[in-house]
Amino acid sequence: MRLILNGKKAGQPEVRAAIIQARQSGPVEVRVTWEGGDVERLVKEAVADGCSRLVAAGGDGTVNEVVNALMALPAGQRPELAILPLGTANDFARGCGLPESLSGALFLAQQGQAVPVDCGRANDHHFINMATGGFGARITATTPEALKNFLGGGAYTLNGLLQALRFNPYQGTMVTEQGPLQAAAIVGAVGNGCQAGGGQLLCPNARINDGLLEVVALLAFPASALDQVVREIRQPSADNQYVRWLQVPWAEYHSDTPVPINLDGEPIETDKVRFEVCPGALNLVLPPDCPLLAP
Repeated sequence: MRLILNGKKAGQPEVRAAIIQARQSGPVEVRVTWEGGDVERLVKEAVADGCSRLVAAGGDGTVNEVVNALMALPAGQRPELAILPLGTANDFARGCGLPESLSGALFLAQQGQAVPVDCGRANDHHFINMATGGFGARITATTPEALKNFLGGGAYTLNGLLQALRFNPYQGTMVTEQGPLQAAAIVGAVGNGCQAGGGQLLCPNARINDGLLEVVALLAFPASALDQVVREIRQPSADNQYVRWLQVPWAEYHSDTPVPINLDGEPIETDKVRFEVCPGALNLVLPPDCPLLAP
């Protein structure tokens, strides 16, 4: 088993202690990132060395980098993937029900079973958890690193409240196999996993092995409709007026102006994007009672 460890976390005593403890149960190799492009190189090296299981040791962004590097390989050459959550929010790891302790997460990475799971694609980029657009993406992209370190996942909520006071909705069209939806949107999310932004449950029905993506759109609404919006958030439905939920294998979004989109914590900006699911693309080590697995 080989860890690809985010270099910013490599010097933390608790990380070193957990790895030393894990080595009592079996060999654990460690490779540390230093600069952009390291993850892709280290994944290729692991494959060349015959490594059968990789561990993405970092936050959602590190997991995203490893996933993209794995998806660049032919399906038969991709090692199994496990996760050691070391980030601010760890949205995907928490949604999967991974152990919160480092020793517990590493024990699962060593001893757990890998199961086939889906991966999402947005144009030429991949994501395993969620793509968020508009307001939600801007929150993540503009939250200062120091604020994230100080407040943890709560930093996203605080920054979001501050920005909501001066946010203008994005006008665009979402097209799925169920037809077009043209409206001004405040938040859009395309989920393979269920939560983002530091624990915000955006796609409650998403499962990582069902061959579908869950699309959620919070449309612009008047202040007088706030109570209705709250009800619709609690009651997912494609027929809602302001909070739309769809489960589809693909979706395309078009806008007259570029929209910020966040892929597992990694920002991009585009005026046209096609989302689609890649069924069973990765073998992921998960706990037996993982809540994101469909029966």
